[in-house]
Amino acid sequence: MSAAALRARYLGDSVATASPQQLLVMLYDRLALDLERAQIAIGARDPHEAREQIEHAQAIIFELLASLRVDVWEGGPRLAALYEWLIQELTQASIKQDANRIGSCRQVVEPLRDAWRQAAASLAGAPS
Repeated sequence: MSAAALRARYLGDSVATASPQQLLVMLYDRLALDLERAQIAIGARDPHEAREQIEHAQAIIFELLASLRVDVWEGGPRLAALYEWLIQELTQASIKQDANRIGSCRQVVEPLRDAWRQAAASLAGAPS
């Protein structure tokens, strides 16, 4: 089995056995990575790669938005609005190849990722 196939199998197994909290952190980790890669691609004047990374980031945000239950959590509507803002900013960043807009999105996403990671860790350590 090739290294890529092993990596894909490991990732698939990780996702299949992850808790909902771990899955959320995995999505945020990948979202942050996509934004970083898009920003680098724009700096390297590689619009095709930047668009691919932005589109993947947007797909993650759409998934986060679709799974958000705004009626269950009082912060839900604000988080939904934030996801919609991110999608709009990334659309403009892709059209204009604007690394600053992606930087603004990263300034929002990275602290959220860290907060979700911390919450997931505290849940994992809580007694059942």
